[in-house]
Amino acid sequence: MNKDLICPRFEKAMNIISQRWTGLIIYQLLNGPQRFSTIESTIGISGRVLSERLKDLELEGIVKREVYPETPVRIEYSLTEKGISLEPLMKDIEIWSQTWIEKDIH
Repeated sequence: MNKDLICPRFEKAMNIISQRWTGLIIYQLLNGPQRFSTIESTIGISGRVLSERLKDLELEGIVKREVYPETPVRIEYSLTEKGISLEPLMKDIEIWSQTWIEKDIH
């Protein structure tokens, strides 16, 4: 495919979503606000990489970080309106994977 024919916005969207772990983080946050440790343990991602991806997603306006002034301080991550709008895409990928990706039998 001729690169000149690819829409720059589509290319940027693919670059955001295709970063390793990013799709899984977004998919996990579709369940609602979550703490860092919950995301980390559920996905099985290292804390360093999760921190980087969450910062990237915050910069893109996809994830919101909320700090609650409690003792100890509670921090939760959730999807913004922009992030929630990815739900149909994530659900379509889920359906596609159930149809076309073979289950590992290890």
